[in-house]
Amino acid sequence: MTTPTYRYVFLGLSITSSWGNGHATTYRALLRALASRGHHVLFLERSLSIYDQHRDLPNPPYGTTERYSSIPELRDRFSRAVREADLVIVGSFVPEGATVGAWITEEARGKAAFYDLDTPVTLGRLAHGDHAYLTPALIPRYDLYLSATGGPTLERLERGHGAVRARALYCAADTDVYHPQPTPMRWDLGYLGTYSDDRQAAVERLLLEPARRMRRGRFAVAGAQYPTSLAWPENLTRTEHLPPDEHRIFYNAQRFTLNLTRRAMVESGWSPSARLFEAAACGTPVLSDTWPGIETFFQPGEEILLVRTPEDVLRKLREMKEDKRLTVGQRARQRVFAEHTAMHRAEAFERYTREVLDAGSRARARRDRDGQAAAAQVESQSG
Repeated sequence: MTTPTYRYVFLGLSITSSWGNGHATTYRALLRALASRGHHVLFLERSLSIYDQHRDLPNPPYGTTERYSSIPELRDRFSRAVREADLVIVGSFVPEGATVGAWITEEARGKAAFYDLDTPVTLGRLAHGDHAYLTPALIPRYDLYLSATGGPTLERLERGHGAVRARALYCAADTDVYHPQPTPMRWDLGYLGTYSDDRQAAVERLLLEPARRMRRGRFAVAGAQYPTSLAWPENLTRTEHLPPDEHRIFYNAQRFTLNLTRRAMVESGWSPSARLFEAAACGTPVLSDTWPGIETFFQPGEEILLVRTPEDVLRKLREMKEDKRLTVGQRARQRVFAEHTAMHRAEAFERYTREVLDAGSRARARRDRDGQAAAAQVESQSG
């Protein structure tokens, strides 16, 4: 069956800059896949100084990307595109996102969706009265709530917060970008991630402490916004920011890579990061913290290696045989290609689009039938 071509308008945090912004690679992968499948895609992002200074993809080569400086400018320049879109998608952490969402749900003649790449964080903010980018009243106004967290959180969104349709749209790997590449092996264990207060304890426990104990080992941390006061082990290579076009080489230069998850995501479960899939797509064996639902994505012990303590990490680094290490990486890569590519997510996105548009068509048809029936009854009575 031929898939219809849709017009999409995305309003997201940033697709042009990955500086301290994990959303960028997810948006890039999804929009590349959607564009390759023939859809018309417009991405709108707010001009912010932190991203203006660090744009590693100023003009994405798929769809169209535009920047705006204010809400009035957004309305003036892009109202027509919003009205003509089949689906308009507002992402989490969009500046003044609640105002943007209120306008979108009013302006769009098609359907409107919220794409939450930070669902547990969003729900925590709502619980504390922080409504900067989403309000309780706005949730039911969206026709679709896409969540990068699945599992029980989807039911919580629908039953507890009034989401009309909560559907999982997990992060993924763009396998045109992330794949094995012959690279000199530089590190025993590496980690790629922006600094986060609630993740730093795990960085300390599962990377820095093993590095201090394994003095002949080689370790690496790449990511922005780490405090300058942090003391790094001497056998650790520190990179302030690694642009996405260097991620593949970084992963391929590691014997193992470390996947760490923010506390809110650990508590909710079913929250795989893009980094997890991207590293696995490179065939690099992943050591990961544990959280509910991780076995939904990779089989522990076979496709992913779960660690809780520094001792767990050191055993893997010191004792795992090379053939076993390579097998784990290869199995993870096969799992990504079978279930977790950007193309898989684009196909899911299309299904959700059809679902919400078909529901709208059925609702209009019911209203038309009801109107015709009511008119016939009035005519009958008047006759």
